Amino acid sequence: MALTHAILALLVNCPQSGYDLTKNFEESVGCFWKATHQQIYRELAKLEAQGWVQPTTVLQEGRPDKKVYGITELGQQKLATWVAAPCDTMAIKEELLVKVFVGALVSTPVIQQQLLQHRQIHTHQLAHYRQIEAVEFQNFHALTLESKLQYLVLRRGIRYETDWIGWCDEALALLHEETEGKEK
Repeated sequence: MALTHAILALLVNCPQSGYDLTKNFEESVGCFWKATHQQIYRELAKLEAQGWVQPTTVLQEGRPDKKVYGITELGQQKLATWVAAPCDTMAIKEELLVKVFVGALVSTPVIQQQLLQHRQIHTHQLAHYRQIEAVEFQNFHALTLESKLQYLVLRRGIRYETDWIGWCDEALALLHEETEGKEK
């Protein structure tokens, strides 16, 4: 997936300024696609040059005018073509897994600390996703198809974080058993 598609996806239903897009990016597709403020603005400029988005200038009092971007018909066509195309799975690139793989090079507490840090990060992210779930998706059966599809993406994020926490717990338990066995 290119950043292009993530931006277009956010503009499908709601024109947004670059600032709002950056903020909403982090709260929605940011759970599975990362981009900086600068990357988003560069991509918006490219999309505008291609005719996939169209900015409207909004006059503001006491502040510089802002551009609000909306997806064009051409942009919607390009996004729909992308959605319909088959996609590959993404390769896993997890630094922690490489560290655990060769963790015997350092003392067990060093690896345990790495695992605890990652467990904390994933626990925090899971809590964030659960909060979104509780606020945005209270009554699943009353949701529109669009909202149900977005909920499915959130559920994938919840399962991802839950799995990481479970794996960290499993790894920590194994290392604890290993440490206990050496002490006896």
